[in-house]
Amino acid sequence: MKTLFPFLCLAAGLAHAAPAPRPPMKDFLGLNGHTVQFKPDLYRPVCGVVRDYHPVEWDLGKETSALPKLPMAKNGVPWDKVYGSWKDKQWTIDACLMFESIPREQWKDMPADAKAYGRAFAKQFGPSSATPLLESVEIGNEPGKWSDKDYTTMLRAMAEGIREGDPKLKIATCNLTTGKSGDYEKSVTTIENNLPLVDVLNIHSYAQLENWPTWKRSFPEDPALKKYLPDIEALCKWRDEKCPGKPVWLTEFGYDSTTKPSPTTGDFSKWVGVSDLRQAQWLTRSVLVFSAMPLDRAYVYFFDDKDEPQLHGSSGLTRNFQPKPSFHALSHFQKVLGDYRFSRIVKNEPGKVRLQEYLHATDPKKIVWVIWSPTGEDKSFQQAIPNLPGKLTTIERMPLDEKTVSIPVKTPLTVEVTESPLYLMMER
Repeated sequence: MKTLFPFLCLAAGLAHAAPAPRPPMKDFLGLNGHTVQFKPDLYRPVCGVVRDYHPVEWDLGKETSALPKLPMAKNGVPWDKVYGSWKDKQWTIDACLMFESIPREQWKDMPADAKAYGRAFAKQFGPSSATPLLESVEIGNEPGKWSDKDYTTMLRAMAEGIREGDPKLKIATCNLTTGKSGDYEKSVTTIENNLPLVDVLNIHSYAQLENWPTWKRSFPEDPALKKYLPDIEALCKWRDEKCPGKPVWLTEFGYDSTTKPSPTTGDFSKWVGVSDLRQAQWLTRSVLVFSAMPLDRAYVYFFDDKDEPQLHGSSGLTRNFQPKPSFHALSHFQKVLGDYRFSRIVKNEPGKVRLQEYLHATDPKKIVWVIWSPTGEDKSFQQAIPNLPGKLTTIERMPLDEKTVSIPVKTPLTVEVTESPLYLMMER
């Protein structure tokens, strides 16, 4: 990715409009949770934005034409208590309405039922409701098994209902691609005629270097990755051409790290995960790289895992609800950069070094530079950093536990650059 790309992509189609301010990192970094399993207290140090996989089947059951008595789902889940407990801890909540959990043939009258459900759901949980719990909803997660025609119909019907129920509740698409629809994504052509009903474009992207049978992933800056950053760039470009200024959210990205060996037989016998160290480094660097792109949000997949050596089986920031190194790395990221916005790429030499600048959202005197080795080769080298834009006060390395890794401040400044980002905190 070229240094100037973020600015070029952001500006495309907006020649006569000033770009919206970059989000501070506390509003940029999000986490994927899951209903009653999510622990709002535990993960609050990592971020304040959470995405829930909300099965529509729990609400509607097999009788899609009969609405549930919200806030209670038909299966007995009290959504006001679930989302209310998250809201009490100051979480901003996005509910991914997984309508695809109900097979297409089980919908009685799909357009009518979807519209009625969307209206009732928004009226109950939207920002204008008596108990406002949700900021946004997504219409579908990865409905690849639905035809493009059926998804377009569902999107329009549910979105119209949501607009009627609460026009302040933001509406996001399912996982999109600028290419053809696949098993896990829908083509942008399925939403093109309904863009006024959509507030946010949604995409999932994983640093997949190889597919079956290894599912091997690589470091975020790897030029060999043909889809990780390029797919996001392509959707941003499409957005700039079709609906300038509409936010793009990356609602899934992540890495599996497990302490267990791969099974000797079965689908995952050749599966390749990463170490806990790699997960921490590559997640943190992914967020840094994403923040330099014209994205408004990026959600980590996943909150917790059971240490399973398989695809998506060990993606958690916690293992059996015990923090992994990635939990500590991203908590530190939030502590240092939560109130800062991405400003510019100061230096980007692929395979060598990358340096980015962040400015405090409300105090222009505060600056942070973040520097790291954008490789997957355990490279470490000394780097002189002249011409700092402010007085250097603190240097901290990405931690792997609760301990802060402080580096002595010396002049002239020379630092050890590794794959673990180094934070240089300054004041003008």
